Amino acid sequence: MHNELFDYSPIVDRAPIHWPGGARVACYVALNIEHYHVDRGSTSIFPGTAGLAPDPLNYGWRDYGPRVGIWRLAESLDRHRVRASVMLNSDVCEHYPQIVRAGLERDWAWVAHGRDNSTFQAGLDADEERIGLAEVVDTIEKATGRRPRGWLGPALTETFRTPELLAELGLQYVLDWCNDDQPYRLNVPGMLSVPYSIEVNDVNLFVGKNLGGPDFVRIVEDQLEQLHADSAESGRVMALVLHPFIAGQPFRQKYVDQVLGHLANHPGVWLTTSDDIAEHYLRTTGRTW
Repeated sequence: MHNELFDYSPIVDRAPIHWPGGARVACYVALNIEHYHVDRGSTSIFPGTAGLAPDPLNYGWRDYGPRVGIWRLAESLDRHRVRASVMLNSDVCEHYPQIVRAGLERDWAWVAHGRDNSTFQAGLDADEERIGLAEVVDTIEKATGRRPRGWLGPALTETFRTPELLAELGLQYVLDWCNDDQPYRLNVPGMLSVPYSIEVNDVNLFVGKNLGGPDFVRIVEDQLEQLHADSAESGRVMALVLHPFIAGQPFRQKYVDQVLGHLANHPGVWLTTSDDIAEHYLRTTGRTW
């Protein structure tokens, strides 16, 4: 089946992108704040019990995030004056309102991330998806006072209709298609793809590859170094993806803090939000669909 959502566009053939203040890399911290069902499996640290319901081992590990890990990460973000781009399950608004209040105090950007992270987007029929997406977006708008401008599917899942339905709701970008170092226009009027990262992502690095803190620091620094080198003629985007139940663990704190400090103090970085990256790209590239 041919992918009709976007066209092939080699990065070397594009018009240059320029970020504010002469920055070469636009960087954002994607802070995934999620709700999980106690009777369904999801991201797990020990597969031996992942099929059980309840699964105290893996559910408890995930539940560490909203109870403890998020507050440790918030302190680090505050220390380095980083405004997070929050990938927000709408059920968080009901179950963890204290986190939403803390984000509002910090002016975090809110990206719609589905209803919860135990329910994937794929497989929905058109009417079901249209109703569900509207409920997610409306719930986040009501809780935060801002209508989300971006979308990340739970586990980066979509249907073939998702971007079009999101555009109908007034959203401007999706993060699900991790195939580029720059934003680009989808073949859906009004809708962009903004870079996200599967690799520079604590789920993959700490859980999938079982790497340690020093490895994490080196990988993030190497990612930024190469993107900075690539951006001599045209700007690039770097996403740092964090989950409170992983990056918020005590023994990882000093490494996460080190990484945030490196990003915040790099002279070639525009440390911003995914919302602002999408808005700047739309405003300055001068191209329409």
